[in-house]
Amino acid sequence: MTDPVKDRIIVALDLPTRKDALQIVDALGDDAQIVKVGAILFTEAGPSLLDELKKRGKRIFLDLKFHDIPNTVAGAVRAAARRGVHMLTVHAAGGQAMLEAAREAAGPDGPDVVAVTLLTSLVSEDVEQVFGRSPVSLVDEVVRLASLAVSAGLPGVVASPTEVKPIKRSHGDVLKVVTPGIRLPGDDPADQSRYATPEDAARAGADFIVVGRSVTGAKDPAAAFDAVARSFASGERA
Repeated sequence: MTDPVKDRIIVALDLPTRKDALQIVDALGDDAQIVKVGAILFTEAGPSLLDELKKRGKRIFLDLKFHDIPNTVAGAVRAAARRGVHMLTVHAAGGQAMLEAAREAAGPDGPDVVAVTLLTSLVSEDVEQVFGRSPVSLVDEVVRLASLAVSAGLPGVVASPTEVKPIKRSHGDVLKVVTPGIRLPGDDPADQSRYATPEDAARAGADFIVVGRSVTGAKDPAAAFDAVARSFASGERA
């Protein structure tokens, strides 16, 4: 029987080797049902790692943030679907045609395609530099990019804890929000500029949270995962 709270916690396997990743997966056991494979691990271990994770009963969140011409992205999504991926990311900034191509390639039975809005490492000055205009409101830009996902018929977006409430105000339950930048109290935020505790993310209305180093870098990953789950559940009760 799955835990409705733990089933919405995605463990980010942002680790350097296949061995490191599988050790964490085995240490977490059945509690962690969804694991994220990103650019570092995928480049090192390759698609065969996805097969190993599926053999262990895990649902895979493939976080490669596809951003290319529509035909190329559609082909990548179809390849991910053949691997049995549960969820994957594309960049909302790829435009509506690209987002629609990704959705169509996934089909009704394929992976959930979620659009990355703005990376959690970015601050306003970074976005102003990229877009070549000033001032830029991060919240407004995230909500605008989320609107592209809605128009393209995608089921969800990726956004920091700071933007969850504005997205929900604009789009309600039409979009599921996957929220990275999660840290347990006292943990080092590292390169995250917009981050929150699991409890605060839950209070904001996050549908899924992505937690990496707070679990994978802990002395006892299983205990850390349980702490994340308790914090997330506490925020939902508030």
